[in-house]
Amino acid sequence: MTIRAGIGGWTFEPWRGTFYPPGLPHTRELDFASRHVTSIEVNGTFYSTMSPATYARWAAETPDDFVFALKGPRYAVNRRVLAEAGESIGRFVASGIDRLGGKLGPILWQLAATKKFDPDDIARFLALLPAKVGDRPLRHVLEPRHDSFHDARLTDIARAANVAVVYADADVYPCFPEQTADFTYARLQNGHDAEPLGYPQAALDGWAEQAREWGAGGRDAFVYFIHGGKVRAPAAAQALIARL
Repeated sequence: MTIRAGIGGWTFEPWRGTFYPPGLPHTRELDFASRHVTSIEVNGTFYSTMSPATYARWAAETPDDFVFALKGPRYAVNRRVLAEAGESIGRFVASGIDRLGGKLGPILWQLAATKKFDPDDIARFLALLPAKVGDRPLRHVLEPRHDSFHDARLTDIARAANVAVVYADADVYPCFPEQTADFTYARLQNGHDAEPLGYPQAALDGWAEQAREWGAGGRDAFVYFIHGGKVRAPAAAQALIARL
């Protein structure tokens, strides 16, 4: 069982002077961030196709035990019929993500907030997600953001596919606490910049205990501090790592 705590991306100007040391070159930001948190969720892969050389460079700049989570491309998820996303999914998986080697973590498929639950479409979409790239197993995560996904059929469909459903700590998106895969993926989005560590100390204690529960029985857990209180997100992730 491994519990990882991290942030979204590594390029954010307000982190310069709050997380990154003054004068740190932009080209050293990934190197620095990857040695202070244990995982990073990459948002850029949602918007752009990265090259194999880019993935190889990311792998070379980070420690051996570091892991990237990648957002699947918007072309695959921003569509009326998800079951028609096979070509987009295939292009993404073949774009060079395997160059990350052992640093390739879960792939997050984030649905539009307007996308409603259609059990047949979701089941067909999850069936499109490849189990491997080359010889490397892939882990997939689904992030529904519409209340209609509060349906017992979602748990059954995701569990059958061994796809995790995001546990979201967010005021505007639904939370799905059910365990549907052999790992857990959490996105904590209710932090505040007014808090030095993003969340109050007691709340961080609670998240540490929750992370241990997610990891019970040998299940890996990935916990990302995202969006809310973004300036303090690195401090929150480091505080959670310290507690674990």
